[in-house]
Amino acid sequence: MAADYSQVELRVLAEISGDEELKKAFNEGLDIHTETASKIFTVKTDDVTANMRRHAKVINFGIAYGMSSYGLSRDLKISRNEADQYIAKYFERFSGVKQYMEDVKKQAREKGYVETMFNRRRYIPDIKSRNYHKRKFAERAAINTPIQGTAADIMKLAMIDLYRAVVNSGLNIKLLLQVHDEIVLEVKKEEISKTAALVKDKMENTIKLSVPLIVDMQTGSNWCDKNDYEVKDNA
Repeated sequence: MAADYSQVELRVLAEISGDEELKKAFNEGLDIHTETASKIFTVKTDDVTANMRRHAKVINFGIAYGMSSYGLSRDLKISRNEADQYIAKYFERFSGVKQYMEDVKKQAREKGYVETMFNRRRYIPDIKSRNYHKRKFAERAAINTPIQGTAADIMKLAMIDLYRAVVNSGLNIKLLLQVHDEIVLEVKKEEISKTAALVKDKMENTIKLSVPLIVDMQTGSNWCDKNDYEVKDNA
């Protein structure tokens, strides 16, 4: 069984930036990449093409990693000018994210470090470097660390909560691996339903954010050959 946090870093970005558009999309259960594409390309969501959504997905995650227009143009194989326009439109629609990025860089310059939601620090001395490339890398680290670091903190807390629940569950469950935003478990076939309900509940309720944490479940005979599994409410 595999339990994977859905777009956890973008949900954390919505939380720490306080951006109302991002929070609204997640709270209404909308497809965040389609919503972003709709706003960037100024089309209705029903008119968003697969290619538009693909571009929006790269932009969404790229922004969370502090990607520059150069990096975006390289990844999407578009001109630098077009990449600049994409980013400008993104920030026009998600102004809270732009403000967060400016604030967190300012904090890094003033304090020398940034923090996750759980107050875990990363010191960033190169934020004041005279070397342009070192300084820009430090700025990207300042933007991304609270996002990716908080996502990692959430996963660690989820594993602790899940382990405690497993010990007291009476179920035959083994926690095998944690891979990025995913926990892989070994379970008995006859206990799949109860295990899935337990895992999903613990992971989704490890912490309460202003947007929901969503966990996607899959099961199979091994980690490679998995199929989506829907948790029943009465499991």
